[in-house]
Amino acid sequence: MEPDEIEAARRRAGSRRSWPVRIFRLGAEPSEDLSATTTAEERLAMVEELSRQAWELSGRPWPSYTRAEIPVRIFRPGEPRDP
Repeated sequence: MEPDEIEAARRRAGSRRSWPVRIFRLGAEPSEDLSATTTAEERLAMVEELSRQAWELSGRPWPSYTRAEIPVRIFRPGEPRDP
């Protein structure tokens, strides 16, 4: 490895030390249900952040339509749905 590559690897390793990692025995992982440990507001904030990150990764521009213009289809009770 070149000195620059070694230094870059050290920087990456250093930044990984701050990652929030928890270790559990296989089968002893906590439940994925966060409702007992977070508020609705916290969960919505998580969803918002994940949605923004996913949209950015798609490379597409952030939607600019209004709520009234959101592309949706309403299914009424008893109305057949396409698979």
